[in-house]
Amino acid sequence: MVFRSSFAGPVALTLVRTSLAVSRVILCQKIFEDKVSGVHAERPGLNKALEMLHEGDTLVVWKLDRLGRSVKHLVDLVSDLAKQSVHLKSLTDSIDTGTPSGRFFFHVMASLAQMERELTVERTRTGLEVARKQGRKGGRKRQMTASKIESARKLLATGVQPRDVAKNLGVSIPTLYRWVPASAHP
Repeated sequence: MVFRSSFAGPVALTLVRTSLAVSRVILCQKIFEDKVSGVHAERPGLNKALEMLHEGDTLVVWKLDRLGRSVKHLVDLVSDLAKQSVHLKSLTDSIDTGTPSGRFFFHVMASLAQMERELTVERTRTGLEVARKQGRKGGRKRQMTASKIESARKLLATGVQPRDVAKNLGVSIPTLYRWVPASAHP
C-alpha cells in the first residue's frame, strides 16, 4: 500500500512515479495520491490509505516530508500505525519502521525533515524581505498600468461602453471597474 503526496515539479514527479511503479511491482497493492503539500490538514488520499491499512501492512511513502506536517505529526502517525501493527517505509529516506534501527532512523530523519522545512520557510521569508527592501513586489504584474487607466477614463468619458473599453485594454470588466469605478465616469 502506497501513499504519495505529489507536491513537486514535473521532473520530481517523474522520479516519484518511477519509484512507485517499481515499488508496486515489488510490494504495493494500491497507490493513493494527494496533490497538496504535507502542511495541509485535509489530505483525502492519505486518509483513504490509512483507512484501508490492516495489521501486517506497510505504508510506503516517497519521502517523509511529504507525509506529515511536523515532527510531532509524523511521530504520532507512526505511533498510531504501530498500534495497528502497521509499518512505514520511506523509499528515498531508506526507512523501514519494521526494524528497531528503522524506527530509530525514522525519528532522526523526521527531525531533519522538520528542520529542512523550517529552514526553507526561513530562507523564503528572508528572500522576500530583501526583495521588498530593494523595491520589488511579489505577485503578478498589474494588468492596469497608469497609461491604461488614463486611456480607460478618456474612453469612458467619451461614452464608449465599459465592455468595449475592457476588451480594447485586454482586461476583464471587473478589473476595469476595480481601477476605474463606475461612479468615476458619467
